[in-house]
Amino acid sequence: MELADFQFFVEVLVGGLLSGVMYSLVAIGFVLIYKTSGVLNFAQGALLLFAALTFVSLVEKGLPFWAAFALTFAALTLIGIGVERAVLRPLVNQPPITLFMATLGLSYIIEGAAQLIWGTQVHALDLGIDDTPIDVAGVFISTFDLVAAGVAAAMVASLLAFFRFTRIGLAFQAVADDQFAAVAVGLRLHRVWVVVWTAAGLVALVAGLLWGARLGVQFSLSLVVLKALPVLVLGGFDSIAGAIVGGLIIGAVEKLGEVYLGPLLGGGIESWIAYAVALALLLVKPSGLFGRPSTERA
Repeated sequence: MELADFQFFVEVLVGGLLSGVMYSLVAIGFVLIYKTSGVLNFAQGALLLFAALTFVSLVEKGLPFWAAFALTFAALTLIGIGVERAVLRPLVNQPPITLFMATLGLSYIIEGAAQLIWGTQVHALDLGIDDTPIDVAGVFISTFDLVAAGVAAAMVASLLAFFRFTRIGLAFQAVADDQFAAVAVGLRLHRVWVVVWTAAGLVALVAGLLWGARLGVQFSLSLVVLKALPVLVLGGFDSIAGAIVGGLIIGAVEKLGEVYLGPLLGGGIESWIAYAVALALLLVKPSGLFGRPSTERA
């Protein structure tokens, strides 16, 4: 392989890995809810859209960045508290499909609320990140992708530290391992759910800003969650580490597949190859690379 070809390969691979970090950030929002309640939170995409739309609308009204960020996070916190009280608490111990349908309905309610409050127009979101490519030993890397990946990595590291070294984080781990045992030893399940939904809201806010800056803040932004599904299948629905590794793999596979397989199989490889990889893994390891196999006690 010639040097120019190798540099191009590395450039494509690095671009895929940086995109994969952003996929991981979206997927972690799903993992947080799934680990504590056992439900696939389909409303995560609506939270992402609501966060991005609220933030950019507040900035357009003249609020400074951090004020808009704080108000948006406060709104997402209230949504998390409301979801716990109005949805999760009444449906506790119900079948997972019931909770999934509840979050599906919740996603439409949140999207409708965002449209009612802020309107339906498309917004451009400028985070002040220069997207001039950086030349690193002949490999050109997008500045925006590099900064976005750094922010996403910092967010992931912060969440891991929070859930590992704080009291509420340890309570989260206990609830994730066994809800009934956690309740039996006196842990407040509803409090943990509120904190987890708040954390998922913060993840949605950061992911919404990053993806909104890349794609524009519009209602199709909620479909970004579809990119997270193969990441979850690959890494495991209950593993934060799996979401990270799965995101990196999916990001790399998408970019390399589009560049090297696209000319052979036709265009559009990037839109479906991640699902092909996820389906192949399901046939071999249904729980994902890092997920725990489900067990039933007789």
